[in-house]
Amino acid sequence: MPRFLFFMPVAILPPMGATHVTVAVCHPADPQRRWEGLFLVDTGAIDCMAPAKHLRAIGIEPRGKRTYELADGTEIVMEIGVAGIEFMGDVVGVTIIFGQDDVEPILGVTALESVGIEVDPQNQRLKRLPAVRLK
Repeated sequence: MPRFLFFMPVAILPPMGATHVTVAVCHPADPQRRWEGLFLVDTGAIDCMAPAKHLRAIGIEPRGKRTYELADGTEIVMEIGVAGIEFMGDVVGVTIIFGQDDVEPILGVTALESVGIEVDPQNQRLKRLPAVRLK
């Protein structure tokens, strides 16, 4: 299994640098059980990913497996679970991937779009849309 996972990009962002945001991952049945980390915003990743050791430490257990495609086109099967994600004042339920213990956490596009946030490609910052897209 590769040490770092990179997903095929949906939108190519200028090479200005990566966008990161502080995210709290919460147990869905007990939001007081949480882990906070600095997540890479990856508009090419559908789901979120965090180190498995942190997910298990707050009581989130795998509920299944899913096949993901890496940037080089290879496929890998990863354990997934369900978590609450809090960032930029919003909370959303997500599918979360159990990454290797040293993996950089990833905030995927589903979480972003679910709360009406997108990456501004000009300055690599997150911006809130006036409304969540329903179409």
